[in-house]
Amino acid sequence: MDIDQHTKLTASEARYDELSEMLADVELMRDQQAYVKLVKEHAEIQPLVRLIRELRRVQSELEENRNLLYDTDDQMLREMAREEVAELETQAEELEASIREAIEPKDANDERNVIVEIRAGTGGEEAALFVADLFRMYSGYAEIRGWEVEIVDFSETGIGGFKEIVFMIDGKGAYSRLKYESGAHRVQRVPVTESGGRIHTSAVTVAVLPEVDEVEFEIDTKDLQIDTYRASGAGGQHVNKTSSAIRITHLPSGVVVTCQDQRSQYKNKDKAMAHLRAILLDLAEREQSDAIASERKSQVGTGDRSERIRTYNFPQSRVTDHRIGLTLYRLERILAGEIDEIIDALQLADHEAALEV
Repeated sequence: MDIDQHTKLTASEARYDELSEMLADVELMRDQQAYVKLVKEHAEIQPLVRLIRELRRVQSELEENRNLLYDTDDQMLREMAREEVAELETQAEELEASIREAIEPKDANDERNVIVEIRAGTGGEEAALFVADLFRMYSGYAEIRGWEVEIVDFSETGIGGFKEIVFMIDGKGAYSRLKYESGAHRVQRVPVTESGGRIHTSAVTVAVLPEVDEVEFEIDTKDLQIDTYRASGAGGQHVNKTSSAIRITHLPSGVVVTCQDQRSQYKNKDKAMAHLRAILLDLAEREQSDAIASERKSQVGTGDRSERIRTYNFPQSRVTDHRIGLTLYRLERILAGEIDEIIDALQLADHEAALEV
């Protein structure tokens, strides 16, 4: 661990001891509000302090056993000490990893479900086809992890692509894994419509929003304009027979969301409202963080939807994440949903960047 991390640990331990002394003061209990606040802070720091003190104990034993290796001529004692050193070194590494994880800043949204928006950018039909590819990639990843996928809205093209598609992924920790996917994804390949065999570059944008419920983010119904219309696109005989599709306009912001995937107008409205809440919360959080964004430039980028984050090169079967310089040569498996290696690397880079702040 570096000097800054040791400073944080020393400060945490000192604060824990200070809180312990304060909580032992009978006079403090008269002020219940202040007392409860201190109890909460004490409980939050306690697990970290236990890890710090356990690490210190292990390091002390480790030093004793290392000294024994050099101080004794007894072969049996030396062998025992060597085994003990190996075991204690493993314990120390595990404790240090736990401590690093404990002092990392936590994202309050990490355990939430997500709403994913994928939209075609430059590239026309080829970009729309790549939107479909990415939808299948995220759907495959969700299936691997046992998560549920529900389409909210889509706009199809004539040859199997999507101008845009919006869908929900329901699963524990979905946002913690998928939040790094926000940004511009670039594809390099020969389009199916290209007769000359030339490689084209197209782009799509991905936005990953944490799902929030009505209690956490309330929207005034007076600010909404709700319209119904007949769904279009694939859907069998039901499509265009009833006005079950929903369009909701948030008048103050001008944000418009639609949902046409469900046969039930009520279900479409419910999904559209969930999408709207996620967008409005995202807008509010972006405004709040703009002032400090320049102070923390993460290695994994800003998450801005215009920022190019990844390139998928079909001729070379190559996927490159530009934020961390990671290149993998198994494009087909990645597009099938095997993206854990990329996400793990992004999480590690983000954790290391957070510890440097």
